[in-house]
Amino acid sequence: LVAALERGPPWPLTLTPAERRLAGVLADLIIPADERSPSASAVGVVDFLDEWVSAPYPEQQRDRRSLAGGFAWLDAEASRRHGRAFAELGPAEHQAICDAICYEPRAIEAHRDAARFFARFRDLVAAGFYTSPAGRADLRYIGNVALARFDGPDEALLRSLGLA
Repeated sequence: LVAALERGPPWPLTLTPAERRLAGVLADLIIPADERSPSASAVGVVDFLDEWVSAPYPEQQRDRRSLAGGFAWLDAEASRRHGRAFAELGPAEHQAICDAICYEPRAIEAHRDAARFFARFRDLVAAGFYTSPAGRADLRYIGNVALARFDGPDEALLRSLGLA
């Protein structure tokens, strides 16, 4: 338990460079940089996604297939609409494509699979971002810090819960 661990993923990563680029662009559309925090890609969400979908477990393998299919759909749709890959498009073009798939109940039938991909991708991006130090700071999360001492819950709280 005290031996130094080697850094790096525990299994080979499977996203291609093109998929990693597209994942970064899409992740930053979902969580862009703002005045409080950096973008999703800036905190390593693409690395998180790559490790997640490369894991040899059934859920992660399903997510790998979903992401591969979703990335292929995004590139095909971008090519159909604009003659270029999704990652090469500008912000307005990205938004137009994502608007068609960002909410499954509103998506047309032909886009339902893409909308399911987008929902899962959005969840994974949020998980990767909000478990990073920058994401926790963005939430103003104050847990997971060592306390010099803990005196227990406040007396008023204990009374309100009927425990005092």
